[in-house]
Amino acid sequence: MQVALIQIESNGASKAKRERLEHAERLLERARGAELILLPELWNVGYFAFPEHLEESEPLEESESLDMIAAWARELGSYILAGSILERSQDRFHNTSVLISPQGERLAVYRKIHLFDYCSREKELLTPGDRVVVAETELGTVGLSICYDLRFPELYRQQVELGAQLLLVPAAWPAARVDHWRLLARARALENQCFLLGCNAAGTERGVRYGGHSLAVGPEGELLAEAGEGEEILRARVELAQLERVRQEFPVLQDRRLQLG
Repeated sequence: MQVALIQIESNGASKAKRERLEHAERLLERARGAELILLPELWNVGYFAFPEHLEESEPLEESESLDMIAAWARELGSYILAGSILERSQDRFHNTSVLISPQGERLAVYRKIHLFDYCSREKELLTPGDRVVVAETELGTVGLSICYDLRFPELYRQQVELGAQLLLVPAAWPAARVDHWRLLARARALENQCFLLGCNAAGTERGVRYGGHSLAVGPEGELLAEAGEGEEILRARVELAQLERVRQEFPVLQDRRLQLG
């Protein structure tokens, strides 16, 4: 399958959501031809725009951002992981990722489980999710997570237990720790014998520079494609037949001893 990771450059807290949506639409048009498209974490408001987080939140049933993505999924005939948006659910707020089908339907909703607390107000403002999410699609079984989740391997092992073949990770990972991003992405793919697609943000937000380096990783931890630091659309080819071959030839997942402990 052909995949496209849209590494959006998010510069300046003054950029209105409408401008961000229009910019994303232009990039989605350029991603035409991909069967699966990913956006970064909180691409529509900017991760570090904490003072505006609550004001810019959207209920899922009335989300301008998700409605726009659904329209583009239908236009392009592609699955789109809508990065993540700030969801408002009654008196709670979540960092929420939604997978949308080529028909514009919402196939899966994942609320970020591990909230970031280092130089961040995410843990203060938001409520963590409490459910591991995988979704079966025509492209394979995908597992959903967001950014900081990448540091917690037990989440991905649970996704594999539920049948995950392709791990999708939108992020707003800072440049200061981009080496961690690249290392952890390869480790999560390798230890679970999965493909991993990590779509990071680029640019600078409130003095914090994003790391870019969106990447596609194969089931042996090999880099299939990697972006640079600026805005770009990273394309890669993913063949699930390779995953099945790797798991058969080196069946490490069969040797887990989950009953201990």
